[in-house]
Amino acid sequence: MLYLEFLFLLLMLYVGSRFGGIGLGVVSGIGLAIEVFIFRMPVGKAPIDVMLIILAVVTCAAILEAAGGLKFMLQIAERILRKNPKRITLLGPIVVYFLTFMLGTGHSVYTIMPIIGDVALKNKIRPERPMAASSVASQLAITSSPLSAAVVFYLGKITAMPGFEHISLLDIICVTVPATFAGTIALSLYSMRRGKELEQDPEYQRRLQDPVWCERILNTTSTTLNETLPQGAKKSVYLFLLALVTIVVIAMVPEIRTIGGGKAVSMSLIIQMMMLCFGGIILLSTKTNPQIVSNGVVFKSGMVAAIAIYGIAWMSDTYFQYAMPEFRAAITDMVKTYPWTFALALFAVSVVINSQAATAVMLLPVGISLGISAPILVGLMPATYAYFFIPNYPSDIATVNFDVTGTTKIGKYYFNHSFMVPGLIGVLVACLVGVTVAELAIR
Repeated sequence: MLYLEFLFLLLMLYVGSRFGGIGLGVVSGIGLAIEVFIFRMPVGKAPIDVMLIILAVVTCAAILEAAGGLKFMLQIAERILRKNPKRITLLGPIVVYFLTFMLGTGHSVYTIMPIIGDVALKNKIRPERPMAASSVASQLAITSSPLSAAVVFYLGKITAMPGFEHISLLDIICVTVPATFAGTIALSLYSMRRGKELEQDPEYQRRLQDPVWCERILNTTSTTLNETLPQGAKKSVYLFLLALVTIVVIAMVPEIRTIGGGKAVSMSLIIQMMMLCFGGIILLSTKTNPQIVSNGVVFKSGMVAAIAIYGIAWMSDTYFQYAMPEFRAAITDMVKTYPWTFALALFAVSVVINSQAATAVMLLPVGISLGISAPILVGLMPATYAYFFIPNYPSDIATVNFDVTGTTKIGKYYFNHSFMVPGLIGVLVACLVGVTVAELAIR
């Protein structure tokens, strides 16, 4: 019966993934109700801490966007790319990586992607090369950001393991940053020579013969450099970076967050407090209109992600808490003998649910209960990103639409798409580097 119930869980995740976003969350709600009232499972825990982190980070980042700070950061990124156009396939993913690292979300890719495509096209570089690589890099980098809900959830669970109470946020990102950055470099180097040269691509040549497509290709110019920034744009960026530094410093110095009675405030609460605090400081100091905050891309995308995680993680926790005794007995020996197989579980779940945080909430407690060591768990964290495998994630779909040359595409057989090989290379290299670094850094 447990296997049938697990198949039901996967079915609900699959049905929800067909709708995506909010649909994924509410369809999971249907699954949750069936688990409780038909399968008679005890109700699991809703991912409240993860949701609150997402809400706090998204709120601060959305205020940054409304204040013009995100546009200011994008202008800096564009200047770097346009000064080095021949290196766009390497620099594009790196720039996107650092934007995600600073913001804790990959949704800034929607604004920078048309610029990457424009620079590539103007220099006769196949746009698929930097664009597909950048889309993958924008999501791979999430597990490197100290503002990421997945990273903070890992921190809370790892520090609860006996013997690892001393692990800090800095310890974890000292593993995930070199791991995911190495993955980004590897997939970028692969992308530099992938596919035919632009002038030899049959789809590009076909579009040049079409008057409508030809007009779009020849006259497309995407830039943020001619846009006037609000007066407080630079200040908002400096304050946001100060928030990031403040969080890292507090994580490094536990005494700062030790309050009455000698009890330390958890990093989950610290991030929530600092993001709300600095969101308020940015709002007041830049005199940003709070009514426009909710209209930005960051806010809308973040709220959708929170709802999706709400349903997915609650439904999944209900099943795994119910099934864990038999589940543990069935696979403990295999996982202890071959701990890397846990990466396959992370990868498979992420393919379906499109979220590193939701994947972590769903499977990290399982990995801990199976006795997998903390270094292995942290080192394999990049495997929580695998939703490039099925090309239905918004950033991938948007990237395909932004490429007017048609070189970035979803193939005839669905899985032979532009993001598959860069994604596999990036995640594989990141996991290999992550496990190696974690074995040295986490003790």
